[in-house]
Amino acid sequence: MEFLKSILITPFVDMVAAPDFLMQVLWEGLVSGVLYSLIALGFVLIFRSSRIFNFAQGIMVVFAALTLVGFHAMGIPAWISVIFTLGVMALLAITIERVVLRPLVGQPDIILFMATIGITLFLIGGGELIFGGETKRMITEDLGIPTGSVDFEPFGGLLILEQKDITAVLGAVALVIALLLFLNKTRMGRAIRALGDDHQAALSVGISLRTVWVMVWFIAGVIALMTGIVWGARAGVSFALEVIAYKALPVLMLGGLESITGAIVGGLAIGLLEKLFEIYWGQPLLGGGTETWFAFVLALIVLLFRPQGLFGEKIIERV
Repeated sequence: MEFLKSILITPFVDMVAAPDFLMQVLWEGLVSGVLYSLIALGFVLIFRSSRIFNFAQGIMVVFAALTLVGFHAMGIPAWISVIFTLGVMALLAITIERVVLRPLVGQPDIILFMATIGITLFLIGGGELIFGGETKRMITEDLGIPTGSVDFEPFGGLLILEQKDITAVLGAVALVIALLLFLNKTRMGRAIRALGDDHQAALSVGISLRTVWVMVWFIAGVIALMTGIVWGARAGVSFALEVIAYKALPVLMLGGLESITGAIVGGLAIGLLEKLFEIYWGQPLLGGGTETWFAFVLALIVLLFRPQGLFGEKIIERV
């Protein structure tokens, strides 16, 4: 009886008793969820346009952040370094399309997936050779990202919002809005959507597969740079950032591998729920550490009842 009380009653009593702390937990979960959504968007865009699950998205986050810091270390101003880094990500997208993807057109999906693993290993080796393996400091202040905090006193308590987290959320929202406008209002955006909806029909009306591939890999690079800046500001820039991308996997399972809406909603849901579970159930009952596995268990439960994810399209095969 006491065990059931600790699961079903005590956590909610604690939430009501300290609403300011609950708001702090929700804020931390929201920030994490926004970043999970960003990483998941990179996966979704590439998969929709090419049916390739991009295993390299995580190392692209690290490589973009290291490139930015590397340019700045050469004495290049911060925002010029951002532009140069975007140029490197564009060059990387062109190289991947011409050297890796173009020769593999028509090959089974597993071959393309293995190719992205090869890209991952290449970027890891190249990154360590060029930048070294030590942790580097993100150029947060040089980019104009505030590092202070904003304090509130809701319900007579204390709520602390880190200004860099506020900047991260606002920047992510702006990036998602810009991406949606691009996909819905521009010719290239509509081509990307058409290719995702029906590959053969899109190709039959003259949409260039190669051009779309370069564009979506570049967009994935832009998302990787944004994510690398934000996570680097919180934890430094190192190859350990690659593991953050693995958190996008349950987001994709929860929201659906082809759904932009699913990536956004799934990321926010997992960010909020894993933080709530860690604080109110994980630490009191399990000693903590539940954030490492909670998202995967939640995604597994969803897949048992809806294999295509909450926002994925149900596949119906007729024989």
